[in-house]
Amino acid sequence: MHIILNDEQHPLTEGTTLAQLLAELEQDKPGVAVALNREVVARSLWAERQLAPNDNITLFHAIAGG
Repeated sequence: MHIILNDEQHPLTEGTTLAQLLAELEQDKPGVAVALNREVVARSLWAERQLAPNDNITLFHAIAGG
């Protein structure tokens, strides 16, 4: 199956969770936020959120400023 990751098609094994995807991408670190189909997903839900074909995922990196 495929998902859309930051506006690019990305192949993925069926049954993959959001947590597994982020670990594979080495993006499961502090400061990363994820929107799944335009809704932010709390980090505490990443492990239980299973991805589906054509899901649209956007990764955000928090940046401190002021």
